[in-house]
Amino acid sequence: MGTRSVALVLLAAVLLQALLPASAAEGLVRIALKKRPIDENSRVASRLSGEEGARRLGLRGANSLGGGGGEGDIVALKNYMNAQYFGEIGIGTPAQKFTVIFDTGSSNLWVPSAKCYFSIACFFHSRYKSGQSSTYQKNGKPAAIQYGTGSIAGFFSEDSVTVGDLVVKDQEFIEATKEPGLTFMVAKFDGILGLGFQEISVGDAVPVWYKMVEQGLVSDPVFSFWFNRHSDEGEGGEIVFGGMDPSHYKGNHTYVPVSQKGYWQFEMGDVLIGGKTTGFCASGCSAIADSGTSLLAGPTAIITEINEKIGATGVVSQECKTVVSQYGQQILDLLLAETQPSKICSQVGLCTFDGKHGVSAGIKSVVDDEAGESNGLQSGPMCNACEMAVVWMQNQLAQNKTQDLILNYINQLCDKLPSPMGESSVDCGNLASMPEIAFTIGGKKFALKPEQYILKVGEGPAAQCISGFTAMDIPPPRGPLWILGDVFMGAYHTVFDYGKMRVGFAKSA
Repeated sequence: MGTRSVALVLLAAVLLQALLPASAAEGLVRIALKKRPIDENSRVASRLSGEEGARRLGLRGANSLGGGGGEGDIVALKNYMNAQYFGEIGIGTPAQKFTVIFDTGSSNLWVPSAKCYFSIACFFHSRYKSGQSSTYQKNGKPAAIQYGTGSIAGFFSEDSVTVGDLVVKDQEFIEATKEPGLTFMVAKFDGILGLGFQEISVGDAVPVWYKMVEQGLVSDPVFSFWFNRHSDEGEGGEIVFGGMDPSHYKGNHTYVPVSQKGYWQFEMGDVLIGGKTTGFCASGCSAIADSGTSLLAGPTAIITEINEKIGATGVVSQECKTVVSQYGQQILDLLLAETQPSKICSQVGLCTFDGKHGVSAGIKSVVDDEAGESNGLQSGPMCNACEMAVVWMQNQLAQNKTQDLILNYINQLCDKLPSPMGESSVDCGNLASMPEIAFTIGGKKFALKPEQYILKVGEGPAAQCISGFTAMDIPPPRGPLWILGDVFMGAYHTVFDYGKMRVGFAKSA
């Protein structure tokens, strides 16, 4: 080949590179995410569906994780009503458009079906019509997913799925024919595209992300999330398949290995409030990075301490106050006598000890007695309240507080107990005085400022401010567990490295 021919080839390559979209040139596939503001209607719907979910599950979703099974139970506790970020995909040939949540906390793809006749929710959203797709393949296997705040049921089908410029062939997904209840009727999304591991996939369906990798559609088995927290309505960020965009983050990522496949789960260290240790996770906790959860969920003991420090108003717990008034001094005495903390609540008779931690001893709560009926949780609250009191008292003793100050402080914390899966409000005028909340990941502190963990609803004098922290207790061996949702992922660009089985965090740009 002559010099002139070589020059022409090089010139053509340069021109082709210039004409290609930036994402194609980089080997990345970008999906624009849209952000909607939190509104009062979605808050009310979220609260109602959350309360109904808690009643229906009896919080068994959280408790069952301690039993070694129930891999899908974290999904069962998810509250999609608060989700803010959505993207668009297509299913079929030609592509039928759907708005979905890209959810790293679940693994199935589902959208409403045209065969959904008896659920009102289906008529408020786009519905998949298999007869209009030339690439549709019948499957028919039944499927059902139970969430804490809703459920769907239907059957599996197979078709091409378009994600950005990629076309994933022969993808198994669920056509939802039943979407009962309030949750999905008022939701702003049509369906959910799960980006978790196949281990938690209903029906053992191969997730869309796995298919992307298997079919060679991405150059690198990595995807990353960037949430644009500075935007108003409209473009809210990007999910990038095949790598990451350097303009989305600052500095280097801190990586931690996936500790248990299913969710993107990893080990996390101490949680600090205003630079001071809470002690609860000093010996280690587990966490999952979950793009499908708006808030940041953690153990009630720490969430309550955070609420107290930021001035959040929660729900008064009779069980907590009863434990402090009747057993507070006894618990303090045992701690001062250097009794093993995990055994204290069994010694005072509120829990039994299974060799590692306290479990319920069948003590009925004051609330149950007054209600005159069992709520399915009658044996748990007093034990849980006792164990929280032990954690709080340990922390105060480490700060050399007097016994009277400790008991008064624990009583104050009781007033700040949040509802399970519920929200707590704060004074919008006090943001400047609120502390940073930091999480230790990979030996590094990842701090959240008040403006990052407080969600604002409305504008002007009518504005309300909501704590970005919500309570969820998952016992050992799976817990204690934190769910780092959009509140955390908005502050820290998050990389999901499937090839090296790790998760990475860096400051968002």
